[in-house]
Amino acid sequence: MMSGGLASSLSSAIVNQDDPELIRDGAPAYLLLIEGMIHDEPQNSSLLQAGANLYTLYAAIFVDDSERAARIGNKARNFANRALCIEVRASCGLESIPMAELDSLIDQINIENIDALYTGAMSWALWVQQRSGDWNAIAEIPKVEAMLQRVVVLNENYRGGEAHLYLGILKSLLPPALGGRPADGERHFKRALELSKGENLNIHVEYAKRYARTVFDRKLHDSLLTTVINSDPVVNGLTLSNVLAQRSAKSLLADSDDYFLE
Repeated sequence: MMSGGLASSLSSAIVNQDDPELIRDGAPAYLLLIEGMIHDEPQNSSLLQAGANLYTLYAAIFVDDSERAARIGNKARNFANRALCIEVRASCGLESIPMAELDSLIDQINIENIDALYTGAMSWALWVQQRSGDWNAIAEIPKVEAMLQRVVVLNENYRGGEAHLYLGILKSLLPPALGGRPADGERHFKRALELSKGENLNIHVEYAKRYARTVFDRKLHDSLLTTVINSDPVVNGLTLSNVLAQRSAKSLLADSDDYFLE
């Protein structure tokens, strides 16, 4: 209980920080601390989820080197899969279970396991994004989508509708000619915005970047990004993400003239 409480406190301190550079410089120490606690308590699902979440966050935001990001992504997915396996024994070895069997397995996951399920889906989604040029990785998307859809069924409003955000990203990951489904992606982005009440600024940024740019809708693109820039980023549990979203919004908006002339 003490180690789980410490992990929770560390996670809260990170996501509520408004100085990304402080997190970038200090996060490695947090990651090593969490990993050390996991080593001592390898069957602690809460610690494994904290490790998966922090490694996912760090790789997604602060790691530019693709090989290093992939290694960290592997670790995050491993922690997340172990946590879900501890809570739902039938899910052990989830990554190797054929898609035909996955739906019935996921249907066994109940609301009390939603944290582990969502952590597993989010870390797996990052893993796929890091390998967007690898068709073997792309083939894993239906599994991640199935996990996120189960989160939606269990509690659509979980974490302010973030499952819809990641469903939107996954459905927009490829261009339509290669199987992408931007229209489906837009539906999920819109629902995520509704459920988050506009507080999660990263939804606006991903909606602009993944959908508006794909369909060349500059009016929507610029409107979404302007909203982000003009919003207050300080929201409990979202402050770090929102500050970074504002930086991304300014960069994307500055590039708008060049992009939409292509």
